[in-house]
This record gives sequence, structure tokens and C-alpha cells, in this order.
Amino acid sequence: MDAILRREHLETGENLNTKVEYVVTLWGAISETCQVEIRYIPDLAILKPDSLKTYLATLGAMNWENLEALGLTILNDLNNQLIPRWVQVMVAGKSADLAHRVTLEDRQPRWDNAALLSRMSSF
Repeated sequence: MDAILRREHLETGENLNTKVEYVVTLWGAISETCQVEIRYIPDLAILKPDSLKTYLATLGAMNWENLEALGLTILNDLNNQLIPRWVQVMVAGKSADLAHRVTLEDRQPRWDNAALLSRMSSF
């Protein structure tokens, strides 16, 4: 699927207070065996939560070589649509005898809030 069409499912709204730094956490399923959690610190835009469900369903209909490719796609799509100050994507897959988790992060150049990030737990 074309990136532009895929990204159209990620609807955004205005961050009503850009002076406050806060973490938004959303999660959902791509399939019965694949879960996604995203965390981000908004800048100008926030993600409309209901749009994540449609976006994940779109990703679930696609074939992925591995969780790394899926996670990188989600990270790039979120960076493109939201332009967050900081973003983290965690993708976890499970089969009968194997668990696999990929965690990716990105941030705007020169953005840093170590105190806020240090208070977050991993999934």
C-alpha cells in the first residue's frame, strides 16, 4: 500500500497546550498475535485515538517481512503525521513457542526532557 494512503488513516487534531509536555500512550492489535503500543510527546498535533484502530487494521491486512519492518513503518508514519517531540513504538508478536518484541524511538533534534522520560516504565 502506498504510504500516503496508509498515513491518511492517522487523523490528527490540535494540541491545545504546546507549553506542557505530557506523554500520550495508545495501544491496539494488528492481529491475534501482534500488539502495538505507541507513546509520544506531542508538539503541535495529537493523534485522534479512534484513527489508530483503522490504521492498525490497514497494517494487519498487509504482509510484513518481520516485526522490525512493521515497527519502522509505524515510526515513520507517526513522525510524518504528528511530528512529535518524542515518539516510541513497541511491536510485540507471539507464537506458540516464541515471543519477539521490537522497540524503536525517535525525537526532534535538540529536544530533551530526561526527567519525563525516566519516569516511564517499559511494556
